Amino acid sequence: MYQRLSAVLFPIVTLFFIGTALWGYQEHQEKNRILVKAENQYQRAFHDLSYHMDRLHEELGNTLAVSSNANMHRKGLINMWRLTSEAQSEVNQPPLTLMPFHETEELLANIANFSYKTVLRDWNKQPLTDTEKKTLKTLYERSKEISGDLRKVQDSVINKRLQWMDVEMLLASGKENFDNDIVDGFKLMNKRVAEYGDIDWGPAVTAMNERRVLKKIDGPPITPEEAKKKAAKFLNISDTSSMQVVENGTDTEFTTYSVNVPVGKQASIQLEYTKAGGKLVYFLSSEDVKASKINVDQAVEAGRAFLEKYEYGPMRAISFDSYNHVASIIFARVVNGVTIYPEKVTVRVSMEDAKVLGLSAGDMLQTGITAEVKEPALTVEEVRKNLNPEFKEQDVSLAVIRNDLEEAVLCYEFLGRINGGTYRIFLNADNGFEEKIERLRQADAESSK
Repeated sequence: MYQRLSAVLFPIVTLFFIGTALWGYQEHQEKNRILVKAENQYQRAFHDLSYHMDRLHEELGNTLAVSSNANMHRKGLINMWRLTSEAQSEVNQPPLTLMPFHETEELLANIANFSYKTVLRDWNKQPLTDTEKKTLKTLYERSKEISGDLRKVQDSVINKRLQWMDVEMLLASGKENFDNDIVDGFKLMNKRVAEYGDIDWGPAVTAMNERRVLKKIDGPPITPEEAKKKAAKFLNISDTSSMQVVENGTDTEFTTYSVNVPVGKQASIQLEYTKAGGKLVYFLSSEDVKASKINVDQAVEAGRAFLEKYEYGPMRAISFDSYNHVASIIFARVVNGVTIYPEKVTVRVSMEDAKVLGLSAGDMLQTGITAEVKEPALTVEEVRKNLNPEFKEQDVSLAVIRNDLEEAVLCYEFLGRINGGTYRIFLNADNGFEEKIERLRQADAESSK
């Protein structure tokens, strides 16, 4: 009996082990193919990075070699932006994110921003300044050193047949002390860049890198109890006993109070006020909305009426979105008929009963740009000549926007249709330059009427 059983099971077990071995071999082969593919991608990205840094150094030299030809300077800066953008993309492909490489990445980002922002301006009126030429000379020297460091690492990779997969495993291991030519080379490069000191990038890049913060709010400080009273007045309730207040950013210029107001068993309303002046930063209700029964116009009108009630002044709806039966509408301040796009608030409106469920006024509390709006240097007829002849204009008005240089500029805002879509085109009211173009969704176009 045992012999017959063995005769039956032996071939089955044998086939099982053979199958397991084949499966294991195939898995091993597949793993090797994936590793080889990853290694090839890492190697290609690294060698492309080294090549583009060499080309960037050459392009900086070519740009500096031209005496005063604005067109050649502009062409050189365009090539610098392209090469730096490619280098930034390649930096993100090898496992460099695990290395201390942030200083070099920041330098590449600033070079890209500097070249891009400089190219955008009117070169007939604003050619390269002496300060910008000095910056280019500094970048020329810095890029030479970075290219040299990269070539040293490249030589080690080629001559010693180093593998990026080994680097990735070393970095992922968490060990602090290990010897690897690739890691040591990039550490040295990053240290060198950190020691370069400040580079004068000009106001455009400096403004872009500055983090916008809430401006210092004027007014006497309020207490937690006063924050409760403000919340009660805003919500038109009298009982403040169930409210909870938390102070945020204690001992800073932008201290706020968060007020939690329970509503029923599960819902609640959150409000936040600045400690200085008691300005409302936001409020949000967790009320559940089950259906949509009103249209875009009704939701926009409800939001506008809410803003008028709380004395936000004239506002214009510039964007509309809806999710889970709740509309999110962005309103921009209007001053003497001019839309100030950077000064905006977001209002959340229930599409079931037009009840306002939230307000975010942080942008209104940021460093404001509202000032006396100057008269445009050009008439609308003069600026209109710069529009595409196929653009079907529907409306035109004045607006202040932030352009790509982070400057507040007065523009003529043209609303119209072309290529089967609705667009906003902002043309500078002083020189006719096209500052920005936006394609609008149907809901945005309807809310902007």
